[in-house]
Amino acid sequence: MMLLRDYKIAGLLLLTLFLTGCATTGGQPDATGNLGLEKRDSPGKIYVEMGIAYMRDGQDAVALQKLRRGLEVDEQNPEAHNVIAILYERLGENDLAARHYDRAVNLDPRDPYIRNARGSYYCKQNRYEMADQEFLLALDNPLYPTPWVALNNAGLCAERAGDMVMAETYYRRALTANPRYSTALFQMAELSLEQQKGMSARAYLERYHGEVKGTAASLWLGVQIEQRLGDRQKVVEYKRRLLKEFPDAPEIQALNQSERQ
Repeated sequence: MMLLRDYKIAGLLLLTLFLTGCATTGGQPDATGNLGLEKRDSPGKIYVEMGIAYMRDGQDAVALQKLRRGLEVDEQNPEAHNVIAILYERLGENDLAARHYDRAVNLDPRDPYIRNARGSYYCKQNRYEMADQEFLLALDNPLYPTPWVALNNAGLCAERAGDMVMAETYYRRALTANPRYSTALFQMAELSLEQQKGMSARAYLERYHGEVKGTAASLWLGVQIEQRLGDRQKVVEYKRRLLKEFPDAPEIQALNQSERQ
């Protein structure tokens, strides 16, 4: 059965603004890092914010200019290193990405956003054990406000490594932390279908569609789930929506191929 995958892990959703510092309790570093401190004013902050905005807008060249400028005025800003690493990774400049991820971690080793981003980078490089360590380090910070993001990313990475049992464990933990997290709901729907658990897959997908608008991928998954369950009416409805709402999506080709088999 054809399942379309998207392993674009932890992109710009990870770009929350936290600046440098060094948290201590009784002279010893604690697990909260800079999340437990007031933010340090950085002269490069405005350039980082502009870089993020241009990245979201797809203007990578301008974003790179702004981020480089931000590092020129404040080389000690871990967020600037983290964001430019994400951009270099997007551009395929993996050596530069690795260098800036390392610098960001050195400057702020307890920042969960940086650890999460570097974990995603390692996963894409097929360095699965190192990726898992980064995700766990992100989760070690008790002030991390969105642990379900790192948990879901860890699940995606485990799935990419072929460990479906661990992937499911991480996805379930993500949904325990945030039952409405749509990305984990979709992954559990997809994984349940692979495990031939049609009713479970349907339930997760219905929860997903209760949180976000249907996508080409989710509607195509709905087709496959209802085919598994033998509900022809629902199959027809999912197909109709897919063809109407996403006529140029790659999932249309997958649908056509499935109907020729």
